[in-house]
Amino acid sequence: MRVKFGFVLIVVLVFGAQFAFAQSDKAVFAGGEFDPAALPEPVVFLPSAMLAAAADSDAAPAIPQSIRNNRYFQESQRLAALAHSSYEEGDYDASSEYAQEAVRYAELSDEYVALQLKIKEANDAIAAAKKRLDWVVSSGAAGQYPAECAEAQGHYETSLSARSSEDWDGAIAAAYEAVNVLAYIQGADENALPAQYTVRAWAVSKDCLWNIAGRPWAYGDPFQWKVIYNANKSKLPQPDNPDLIHPGTVLDIPNIKGEVRRGMWDSRKTYNPLR
Repeated sequence: MRVKFGFVLIVVLVFGAQFAFAQSDKAVFAGGEFDPAALPEPVVFLPSAMLAAAADSDAAPAIPQSIRNNRYFQESQRLAALAHSSYEEGDYDASSEYAQEAVRYAELSDEYVALQLKIKEANDAIAAAKKRLDWVVSSGAAGQYPAECAEAQGHYETSLSARSSEDWDGAIAAAYEAVNVLAYIQGADENALPAQYTVRAWAVSKDCLWNIAGRPWAYGDPFQWKVIYNANKSKLPQPDNPDLIHPGTVLDIPNIKGEVRRGMWDSRKTYNPLR
């Protein structure tokens, strides 16, 4: 580019507006209708994405090339080049039309990039939620945390449903909820005793507070039934009647000797007796 009389003018096609700046820092044009005939020579037409990349090269890798170099962006570049060549040929009307179209396609590119990045964020969040759920199951901790796993699974399924409906923000939020619910779980502790127990029918396991307290994974001492009773009074159908407990009631099993208790009692697991 030859510089005449040291005067360089740059016409920048920005998402939503056009600006023309002279070397003197005086704005020849900003917004509204663009009249190339009013501009001195020479003029350089640049899509704003090129200027952004040049101004901040560290930010460029944040947007994958496959997304950034989309068909709208390519068309905005093509139109910007046509605007430039039309201006050089003195066809200012055509240059103005090309410039306006270049801006329109730049806006479409901006919208496309934003959407694709949102979709990617949703997919990444859902993948993270599934990875966390799979880990909890594979680590053996699911049996100790059934309520948390059920809640996380519900959030995960909600995220999948939201993604199917193209509710990207909803999918992201639900997936993050699934991860957060399981965040504190560190895997199964082979030495941990259960912190909770779900009452079963008398015909199945002869459940009563006396018998539950006497089981090795509880206290191994039926006389400790009052510990369980005092911790669960509010859950009983008749709080003043420790002899009446209903199947399905989740009882808390407090520690009495500083023992580690975590999660729900799992019939498939072998527990070391409380010593």
